[in-house]
Amino acid sequence: MKFAKVFAAVLLLLFAVTLTPSAAEDTIKFGAILSVTGPASFLGAPESKTLEMLAEEINAKGGIKGKKVELIIKDSMGKPENAVSFAKQLIEEDKVLAIIGPSTSGETMAIKNLLEEAKTILLSCAAAEVIVDPVAKYVFKTPQKDSFAVRKIYMEMKKMGISKIGVAAGNTGFGKAGKEQLEKIAPEFGIDILISEVYDKSATDLTAVVTKLKAADVQAVVNWSIVPAQSIIAKNMRQIGMTVPLFQSHGFGNIKYVEAAGPAAEGIIFPAGRLLVVNVLPEENSQKPVLAKYKSDYESKFQEDASTFGGHAYDAFMILAKAVETAGTDTEKVRDAIESTKGFVGTGGVFNFSAEDHNGLDINAFDMLTVKDGKFTLLTN
Repeated sequence: MKFAKVFAAVLLLLFAVTLTPSAAEDTIKFGAILSVTGPASFLGAPESKTLEMLAEEINAKGGIKGKKVELIIKDSMGKPENAVSFAKQLIEEDKVLAIIGPSTSGETMAIKNLLEEAKTILLSCAAAEVIVDPVAKYVFKTPQKDSFAVRKIYMEMKKMGISKIGVAAGNTGFGKAGKEQLEKIAPEFGIDILISEVYDKSATDLTAVVTKLKAADVQAVVNWSIVPAQSIIAKNMRQIGMTVPLFQSHGFGNIKYVEAAGPAAEGIIFPAGRLLVVNVLPEENSQKPVLAKYKSDYESKFQEDASTFGGHAYDAFMILAKAVETAGTDTEKVRDAIESTKGFVGTGGVFNFSAEDHNGLDINAFDMLTVKDGKFTLLTN
């Protein structure tokens, strides 16, 4: 009798194991390395919240092909050394299918070769063009290209009759890459860069920098950086009486920068995707439904304004999810599916990837925006 009971118990256990797939089989692991805290938290915090919202939403609908998304977010605090450590952990220990992020260009460049060697997909939320130029097989990015942002700025300057400018850039990967593009493309538009300054990313006062810009008698200033300098340079320019137009990079797309700069932000001009101005887009714009839903979902859930940075994470997650839906969970097939993605309507634009283009956006992904009465609005001439 005792033997029969033990035998029955073993059979029952085996039967249960047969019917219950392992957790690994039931889930798809998406990794993320984001600057949730630290100086670049204006980027990483909305990105992290966006990913959590999307994972929750997709899992509530049954996941992707019946598999739930297991989201593993690592807070790098914007430090490249942290990004490297977390990338290794996500690849070697967590065995993630892909990594979304990092938030900054410097972090992304620190792990680009690591991901390539590990044959793990990376969908960066950082903007520098060097992330995808030259193309690396497993590395993609969702923010628009630096070179297109520069061209949009210079096109606007030509309309305004501006030809002599000053450039200021932070000493980050993003700042370095943007400065290089500004200098490289300037001759195409007849733009003369009279002075080019680089400052420390942690600077809390840029009076010395803007004083040099003013002394150079420039017609406009282009600042290329991430926080906190985007707000500081605007305030310091106004404090010393500089009234020339201030252009910022596409990294200015968070209303918190405007709030930090206060009245000094008024009139800042910058290229950006259309999320910040979705309310004034024509109804026939193909992005409007996507932008409106993301903005509504995010703002109702987190009680804060949506930013273009959260949008970059939205695009990365949805592109990855779509590729998994198409190709399953084999890394090579998912990579191929991402590279073959055409006509994907995201927050940053309409994505058309190819073997030669791992960003997938053209210059039409940008509009020129300005700050008016403390709010973002389309720039009109």
